[in-house]
Amino acid sequence: MRARPSPIAGTWYPGTPAVLTGDIERFLAEVEPHPLGGKLWGVVAPHAGYTYSGAVAAYAFKQFEGLKPGSVVIVSPLHASHPAPLLTTAYDAYQTPLGTVEVDKAALNALDRTLRARIGVGLIPLEEDAEHSLEIELPFLQHLLGTFSLVPVMIRDQRVEVAQALGRALAEILGERQPLFVASTDLSHFYAEERARELDREMLERIEHFDPAAVIAAETEGVGFACGRGAVSAVLWATRSLGADRETLLRHDTSGSVSGDFTSVVGYGAAAIWQEDQRSE
Repeated sequence: MRARPSPIAGTWYPGTPAVLTGDIERFLAEVEPHPLGGKLWGVVAPHAGYTYSGAVAAYAFKQFEGLKPGSVVIVSPLHASHPAPLLTTAYDAYQTPLGTVEVDKAALNALDRTLRARIGVGLIPLEEDAEHSLEIELPFLQHLLGTFSLVPVMIRDQRVEVAQALGRALAEILGERQPLFVASTDLSHFYAEERARELDREMLERIEHFDPAAVIAAETEGVGFACGRGAVSAVLWATRSLGADRETLLRHDTSGSVSGDFTSVVGYGAAAIWQEDQRSE
């Protein structure tokens, strides 16, 4: 089994298992409980270095405690330039200081076939990539879930038609497995604190209203920003197809709370995507 070596362990997050585990446990211990009134389908989580966004990410991943999903789907942006609209890893697993996470190649192959049939493009495997936004979610998942099967997708083309096709294909292929989804995104970048919070508020409201097309449109309209807007939208479309009907904001903050510099900040949000329990009492 070929495992993708981590290009960010030791920089974006601790490179030794004991320190990494200690940081994750500390972040999780500081989370204020936020019980949901139904079935969890996924989360929106930030992807900056743990120093800056780990405390916010913990609010998202805390919702995974005690769960045993059939698969975990992570949809993230690809920050590097690439001609392909949708990508995945060419490796059989991801390596982190907490061990390896096996990639579900069968699911990726099925997803690739479905996408090619519907929109004429599939998943391009990357032999080498330095993308942090997918990998950085893994240690939280390893700590909370133990062993799980991973379906990793990186989205470069964040247009509505691409995100919608991806989301619906993911729901169709994986629905019977009762997967958990992670939409990896940061929010506004390098605005002053007050303006950043205005932009983030608009984006988070669009996510909370469960409107994936509006999430993508926010940047075009200049009213909200998220580097993973296509990833969030794809996950909203996927989970809505599977029955999710609620999105709850769990936490929002900016890098200024850590750095003390409020003149140029990055926004981070954590949210839960879930399905309200319709059973009568």
